[in-house]
Amino acid sequence: MSATAYPAGGTLVQTFKRSFTDVPVDASNAISTTEFLEAAESLTTMFDVLGSVAFSPVKKDILSNVAKLRAQQVAAPAESGTVQDLVRNELKGKKHVATEGGVWLVRGLDFTAKALARNIATPGEELADSFRAAYGETLKPHHSFIVKPIFAAAMSACPYRADFYNKLGETPELVTTELQVYLDALTKIVAILSEFFGSKEAKW
Repeated sequence: MSATAYPAGGTLVQTFKRSFTDVPVDASNAISTTEFLEAAESLTTMFDVLGSVAFSPVKKDILSNVAKLRAQQVAAPAESGTVQDLVRNELKGKKHVATEGGVWLVRGLDFTAKALARNIATPGEELADSFRAAYGETLKPHHSFIVKPIFAAAMSACPYRADFYNKLGETPELVTTELQVYLDALTKIVAILSEFFGSKEAKW
């Protein structure tokens, strides 16, 4: 078994079943459901590198919300081609399990994207500080006093910056370059879906 999770000369991002760079977004900003959910699932691989025990609540949260959206997609495949259509169709039926799951999924993705983007942009900052700052901006305002300490513990258990980047790829430079492209695509999708879930269309 290889000591690394990435291919020789490559990065962890290259091992993902689906990258956010490969999620179709049409001219009207409709986001393809299947590819979006595959990309969200693939992202959770990174939490294993961060420390599977510490970040298991974050990983579990993302995967459980992916499952809610996928269940709705399976229940009504013809009406679930895009994330937006899936939500509109579910809400017409006076249900909101997948829609609520979508709201939380986007928050979790936003948290991850902001933390990693901040860390890349601030070379002297440790991961724990980047994740704490991102948590305060994204998930923390929506979490209960019971959940906040669980996530605080995860932030404190972040690996050292150098160790993390070494686990992500052959060289820190390559990792940073590929991760930035990946995060740009993720950030664009998060922005589109955040706006949609904040609109009247997605209210229940």
